Order: sequence, then C-alpha cells, then structure tokens
Amino acid sequence: MSRPSIGLALSGGAARGIAHVGVLKAFRENNIPIDYIAGTSAGSLVGAAIAAGMSVEEIARLSKELRWRRIGRPTLSRLGFQSNKPLEDFVRARLPLTRFEDLLIPFAAVATDLKTGTPAILKDEGDVPFAVRASCCIPGLYVPVSDSSGRRLVDGGLVAVLPATVVRSLGADIVVSVDVNSDGATFFGSALNSVFGVILQSMMVLQRTVSQYQLDASDLVIYPKVSHVRWDQLRHADALLEAGYLAGRESIGSIRSLCDAVAHRRDAKLS
Repeated sequence: MSRPSIGLALSGGAARGIAHVGVLKAFRENNIPIDYIAGTSAGSLVGAAIAAGMSVEEIARLSKELRWRRIGRPTLSRLGFQSNKPLEDFVRARLPLTRFEDLLIPFAAVATDLKTGTPAILKDEGDVPFAVRASCCIPGLYVPVSDSSGRRLVDGGLVAVLPATVVRSLGADIVVSVDVNSDGATFFGSALNSVFGVILQSMMVLQRTVSQYQLDASDLVIYPKVSHVRWDQLRHADALLEAGYLAGRESIGSIRSLCDAVAHRRDAKLS
C-alpha cells in the first residue's frame, strides 16, 4: 500500500506561530513525515526552517531568540514605521540552506501583492530569507518590500492566513493545517495596550473573516490552545511550544487514519 504525501500548512499569527514548532516536535516523535510545506507570515519562518533541514530543537532555540528588536528597525520611510530587513538578516544567518532550489522539502511562502491585492506565492527558486521577510511584512508597521519584478509585497495574512490551498497545489495528497488564531483570545483588552497589539489584533479580525475557505480546503486542522497568549508576546515561547506539542500529539491518530483511508482508496482504484 503506497503512502500518500502529506502537506503542512502553517498559519500566520505573529508570536503565536511559535506553537508550530511544538506541533512539528510531536510529528517527529511519532514519525509523521512532511512532504510539502507552505507558510504564511510566522508560519513561513517555521516552514522555511524545517524545509531547510533544521532540527526541531534548533528551530525551538531560534524561536526563543526572537525579539521584536531583532525583526524590525526604525525608518524614515513614509510607507511604514520600521523596516523588517533585520528579520531577513536573522533568518539568513541561521538557515543552513537559503535558496528555494536547494531546500530538502518543497516549500512556499505566501505574501500579498499590495497593488493587486492578490497572493504572491514565493517558491521553486530564489532567496528564502527574502521570502520570509515579505511574508512577515505587517502593513502599516513595516515598509513594504519590493521583489525583482517590482511588486510591493506585504504580509501574506491579508489574503491567505492559512495557506491550505497553496500546499495542496504543491502536490500534497493530504493537507494538515495548523491554525494558531481560531482559538481566540482570553486576555481581553490587553492586546490593545501597544501599537503591535493594535495592528496585530486588527489583522486577526480581518483574517478570521476570510480564512474559512482555507479551513474547508484542509483535510485536518490542528488548533493549539493559545488563546491566553497575545500575538505580540514573543517571550512566551515555552508556553507556545508546549501548546503546539500537545495539539500535535492529539492529532497523530487522525493523521494516520487519513493516510490509511487515502492509501486504501488509491489502491482500490488501481485494482
């Protein structure tokens, strides 16, 4: 019985994206293979790291190093308060492979073409750290980045916060999505106490209204319990890793059942 391919779609979610690493840890411990990866915003950073061959332990250490000051720096541009070039430099210094052509797992990062309002799917060839930077470029906060075609790119969460259809298009038979936003927020108004919180909270409200299509395109959606963590709270890495790990571990049986069902249907068609 042939094994169906598994694609992993990692949602945006700023600091909450650290929970993706915990999910990956559970997958590795239970020998769940990943054949394709697509990531949006924070999910693009985690997806790029795993596609480049970093271990879960290395990615966990990377996530604990992240601070907002390492992601952006003030700029005089009229298009944003900061440049997120430091994020590109941070990623470049840590990934063992930085070209799409060399990645060990096919990977796509989702950004938004600011002019057309359509997804910009960065994959196949080119610079991975730049793609992660583009996918994480929160509009209003960070200056849009320009690619070699002259497109102005911003955060992919505007058009596909959960890139399930993207990873399906890469060739995945089964799409497993990790959504770190739908668990909601139990920290009430504290999200509005900083400019990061206001912008991120506003984006999440918008994203929730447009993400249903991507949820429906998934064969399984994993929802880490992260409602107690604000989207700007990078210092809660340990709690986010644990939440992702628990959710990932709970999904193992469902993923194996999906694989068995798809493999049986495929073999039945061949017989």
